[in-house]
Amino acid sequence: QVHLVESGGDSVQAGGSLRLSCLVSGVASCLYNMSWYRQAPGKQREFVSSIDEDSRTDYVDSVKGRFAISLDHAKSTAYLHMNSLKPEDTAMYYCKSHCPEADLHEDEPPPDSNYWGQGTRVTVSS
Repeated sequence: QVHLVESGGDSVQAGGSLRLSCLVSGVASCLYNMSWYRQAPGKQREFVSSIDEDSRTDYVDSVKGRFAISLDHAKSTAYLHMNSLKPEDTAMYYCKSHCPEADLHEDEPPPDSNYWGQGTRVTVSS
């Protein structure tokens, strides 16, 4: 079974930096199509960033130039480097792996082959 565990969330002041980590275990090939999402209180979950098997990256406009996504295959970990944090970045951050290969190991695989972590909280104060 594939497991995703986020860490690195914290409370910081505006202008600060954080690095979120997402440790992927269980199926090694699941560290190729990774995404980060976030959900602020009272709002829907939104896409933040993604990276695919060709290392192509994508970002929501609001974080371009401030956030960077990366992978460390040796550590089976995806990262979200966050700089120049703003109060509006306050949210629960989740990592997601799109991993059809993991479905073979699951009794009840998700219909979209998307596997999620439990989230890590980021709070940015002004």
